[in-house]
Amino acid sequence: MQVKSHLGLWGIPVQQWRRFTQVSFFLLFVFAPIFDLFRLDLNLKHFIILGMDWTLGLNDFVAGKDTAGQAAKAIFLHAILPLILLAAGVIYVAWKWGRIYCGWLCPHFSIVETINQTLRKAIGKQSLWDKEALPSRNPDGTQTKPDAIWWLGVIPLTIICAITWATVLLTYLLPPAEIYGNLWHGTLTRSQTVFLIAGSIAFFVEFMFARHLFCRYACALGLFQSLAWMGNDKAMVIGFKRERAKDCFSCYSACDHVCPMRLNPRNVKRMMFACVQCGQCTDACTQTQSDNPQGNLLEWVNQAYAESEAALNGSTARVIRIKLEKNNVIPIHNSNKKIPS
Repeated sequence: MQVKSHLGLWGIPVQQWRRFTQVSFFLLFVFAPIFDLFRLDLNLKHFIILGMDWTLGLNDFVAGKDTAGQAAKAIFLHAILPLILLAAGVIYVAWKWGRIYCGWLCPHFSIVETINQTLRKAIGKQSLWDKEALPSRNPDGTQTKPDAIWWLGVIPLTIICAITWATVLLTYLLPPAEIYGNLWHGTLTRSQTVFLIAGSIAFFVEFMFARHLFCRYACALGLFQSLAWMGNDKAMVIGFKRERAKDCFSCYSACDHVCPMRLNPRNVKRMMFACVQCGQCTDACTQTQSDNPQGNLLEWVNQAYAESEAALNGSTARVIRIKLEKNNVIPIHNSNKKIPS
């Protein structure tokens, strides 16, 4: 049986778009230092951005040609102002759309999801710390039955991801040609070897045992995005049609099981602090409710509908939502519409 999925630009399913953006950004993450798009060269002691040297502009001050005031202006223009603009851009996007960077671009989170799915094939759980195994049934009607043979995929995959991350991070600090050349010829320096071994071990432990904990509590970028998002009651959020909660009885909590952050999407916003706006819960709901003429119960909403999700409890959120329905306030989309680009 063919089931529906939310559609995005050009009628392509949203999750396919998300996979495309994740793969594209991961490739950018790997190749950015190689093509000098962005990196910090410790040998040169300054950044390289788009092939150009990005310094603090203090050469003339060091040479005695500029005054202290001119040096302060250079630092502001070359360091402080760019950081302010970058931070403002990140905070604005998060304030309006939540942790969309995490769910759609972050190269770390794409690895988290990949390991999640591989681990599920091995033990039926997306995390070693989950108390119970997930149902073998998938929202689209297929089955994923755990098989211990998949441990032969989980361990090598985690090792490869750990080594890749450690190596790529090193190329952001030292010339990529030097690092990859030394790796190829087996001529890594002692410091490079120590960094790669320590980094690979640290990433292996994190990817294997604490990848969700890192995303939820240890990632500074993710934390600040969540704080900005929580500060805007009208920001985009996953909304739950609580007045139709009885329809959930026909489901097996598919939305809870697919969430890569191990959240419960039917909760109010304050309980969804670490939501990465991946939309997998809305897809799962659409698929499991494909025979329901009223459609799905989860959807992306903003503005007035989002304010109902910002309520302190589900009862208050339900009352607000019913009032909005009676007043014909329209959400971002429903199960029969495409998500706007």
